[in-house]
Amino acid sequence: MSMSAFMLFTIIFGFPLNILTIVCTAKYKKLRSHLNYILVNLAVANLVVICFGSTTAFYSFSQMYFSLGTLACKIEGFTATLGGMVSLWSLAVVAFERFLVICKPMGSFSFRESHAVMGCIFTWVIGFMAAVPPLLGWSRYIPEGLQCSCGPDWYTVNNKWNNESYVLFMFCFCFGFPLAVIVFSYGRLLLTLHAVAKQQEQSATTQKAEREVTRMVIVMIFGFLVCWLPYASFALWAVTHRGEEFDLRMASIPSVFSKASTVYNPFIYIFMNRQFRSCMLKLIFCGKNPLGDDEDASASGSTQVSSVSSSQVAPA
Repeated sequence: MSMSAFMLFTIIFGFPLNILTIVCTAKYKKLRSHLNYILVNLAVANLVVICFGSTTAFYSFSQMYFSLGTLACKIEGFTATLGGMVSLWSLAVVAFERFLVICKPMGSFSFRESHAVMGCIFTWVIGFMAAVPPLLGWSRYIPEGLQCSCGPDWYTVNNKWNNESYVLFMFCFCFGFPLAVIVFSYGRLLLTLHAVAKQQEQSATTQKAEREVTRMVIVMIFGFLVCWLPYASFALWAVTHRGEEFDLRMASIPSVFSKASTVYNPFIYIFMNRQFRSCMLKLIFCGKNPLGDDEDASASGSTQVSSVSSSQVAPA
């Protein structure tokens, strides 16, 4: 029942958070910047996971087994994998877009609306590339862990589904590669900001911006690892240690962690950003912000440090 309660928690908090992200972006023009398109994309992917994955898992955990049948298992596995992969790759695109805008590796390159839309489309193409194969015979969607939620087959042996190669594909292409993009992009971003801060050592504002951006980058990378490292690591371990026994409860926890990203990713990428948070609170409280946040404040709104702003990293 604890798993069921946790799934209910992710639904109760994740659904309104992601809906608010979409509604606020539509309502407030200041939020409709090109760099924020991918955040709306992230919210949509989270809603797919909540509506099809978390709700089904909540019901199944409350029944103590997956009672909805084979077709429902395939639907949940497909939609949860699709939404999860779009969400995962959206985080990589967020990092890469900030790298392009702030570090300017392409010189006078201007980040336009078309680039933002292409970034969103790219995540869905990757998502379908990851989610469709189990429907066509490369692996399959079956109940996993405690048999209360469905996902790709990563633990059965001696079958015709080639699930080992599918797990290796997912680990490399849908975990290792996006993680490398995130670490590289944010690493270069921190180096760029550090160089700017070193030139302005006497500026307290610059030093504060560097500390804030560094803290934000650490939180972003940590959030990604908390979400996906347990699932990717356990699936890889199961593939490379065929025949070894494992606790079914331990097999369910990684899946729950990945679904919980629908709650803490909005907190990291949306609610921790002052501009988004201010607009959300104004929407909820009919134009009044009880916290008194100023979305244009320098702390995390629009501080500019030689064209490097913490709001761009946060992002805003």
